[in-house]
Amino acid sequence: MNIEQKLVASVMSGLKALYGQDVPAAQIQLQKTKKEFEGHLTLVVFPFLRMSKKGPEQTAQEIGEYLQANEPSVSAFNVIKGFLNLTIASSAWIELLNGIHADAKYGIVAATDNAPLVMIEYSSPNTNKPLHLGHVRNNLLGNALANIISANGNRVVKTNIVNDRGIHICKSMLAWQKYGNGETPESSGKKGDHLIGDYYVAFDKHYKAEVKELMAKFQSEGMSEEEAKAKAEAESPLMKEAREMLVKWEAGDPEVRTLWKKMNDWVYAGFDETYRMMGVTFDKIYYESETYLEGKEKVMEGLEKGFFYRKEDDLTGEGLDHKLLLRADGTSVYMTQDIGTAKLRFADFPINKMVYVVGNEQNYHFQVLKLILKKLGYADWSDHITHLSYGMVELPEGKMKSREGTVVDADDLIADMVATAREMSAELGKLDGCSEEEANAVSTMVGLGALKYFILKVDPKKTMLFDPRESIDFNGNTGPFIQYTHARICSVLRKAAEAGIDFSGAAQADYLPEEIALVKSLTEYPSVVAAAGENFAPSIVGAYVYELAKQFNGYYHDHSILKEENAETRRMRLQLAQQVARVIRSGMKLLGIDVPERM
Repeated sequence: MNIEQKLVASVMSGLKALYGQDVPAAQIQLQKTKKEFEGHLTLVVFPFLRMSKKGPEQTAQEIGEYLQANEPSVSAFNVIKGFLNLTIASSAWIELLNGIHADAKYGIVAATDNAPLVMIEYSSPNTNKPLHLGHVRNNLLGNALANIISANGNRVVKTNIVNDRGIHICKSMLAWQKYGNGETPESSGKKGDHLIGDYYVAFDKHYKAEVKELMAKFQSEGMSEEEAKAKAEAESPLMKEAREMLVKWEAGDPEVRTLWKKMNDWVYAGFDETYRMMGVTFDKIYYESETYLEGKEKVMEGLEKGFFYRKEDDLTGEGLDHKLLLRADGTSVYMTQDIGTAKLRFADFPINKMVYVVGNEQNYHFQVLKLILKKLGYADWSDHITHLSYGMVELPEGKMKSREGTVVDADDLIADMVATAREMSAELGKLDGCSEEEANAVSTMVGLGALKYFILKVDPKKTMLFDPRESIDFNGNTGPFIQYTHARICSVLRKAAEAGIDFSGAAQADYLPEEIALVKSLTEYPSVVAAAGENFAPSIVGAYVYELAKQFNGYYHDHSILKEENAETRRMRLQLAQQVARVIRSGMKLLGIDVPERM
């Protein structure tokens, strides 16, 4: 319980004792005391005048006297009009710091066997291209959200749905057949996902050339540019072949399926390497190739029951608008497999809540999915689906396009971040005295920490601009700044241990205002973790950890810790530093970020 919660409970008791009224906690307003007045926290008494039937000063005086007599945390008070300024006793701050120190899992609520089960879906890669910067935001958000929801006492299942079938995958397969000359990851020295991505780009290049040629032919026959383009796209032999390949795949053609399996296996090996670098894991992976038939079955069932209808040879569902559920040739679309995947998931796990971490361009898709599941008789499921809709990641140069090969590849980005971290750390002397192995470990930790923090500090709903160089700065609101603060505290604690300074046990010291502010910030950590879970916003944890690190750096700049002559004060300052480091480490861990002990 933080100091505010403690005081709110005492004020509630006081109002009952003084005026015989039960007042809800929400009506009790505590705020930080203004600098020009004495005190730490201020109670606004105007809401209680009706029950006290007295003026604001007298009401504040009576509540202040009650608190001073009955709440040990309050050592003094003063009244300024309708504001009751409370001074918190040093013993209260000592007790709070000791309480944090004694709680091995401070801020984290462990899940019980019957805690709610939350399934979180994130990543959702396509097996026709490597992961890119957009996927990085998705994976980091999903992974951090899973950590935060788990830290709020829920059981969590982290899942991934791999888009391993469909027209996009057929485009890469066909391009490899036509232009690949049997190239493999081994023969090319490329990661499998990169190799397949190259063929997806190659398909688009050849397709565009084909459309351009056909357009010229149709325009020479007197068609307008618009008509020629539409006809060229419809009659492109390459695209027809890709569609035929998809139909063959769904019919189980052995040759197409063998090629598909071989190429997908190359991609999975590549994905696993990227996930490992990002520190992202899953408890269960679903594959669209295994879920789409379930979806088709449910769509056909919905058609029979009259929930959906055929329209111009397409099967559509009525919801917010017409929504394609199956193509005219019987092949599936994303909605088909999402219906099937939902059915399998709710059969596999007793899920209380299902969270989809998917970009905001799919907002409409998830509104329709909920409606369709409800129509199909799965109201229990649809009512517990949440779409964590996040904004796109843009670069200073603009948007990314996979087909044109202009995406920022996740592997290249991670490698660049680690290299930049190494270069900047060396320039600033942060790697002085490190062995090559230590320098590599710190550079990797700082590079990945910079990337993760820069992405997670932004509210998920907002579109963000990613600037790699800015993210790795050791000053300002960045991952490296927080990591360096942690390493700095570890260095102080190490020196204390080397000097034989024992700082265990309660320290009976008077707290400076800055020390009180730090303890107060530490007491807010549990409510920060709770708020991040309620709002599906890892950015709340990021903002808190940054402010705590900044606050500690200001304090450390102005006050000596190891050179403090008073033994009790030094003991308290070391304990305070130790708990700040611990909470920074805990908060960063929720974001999936490691913090170094040396830097």
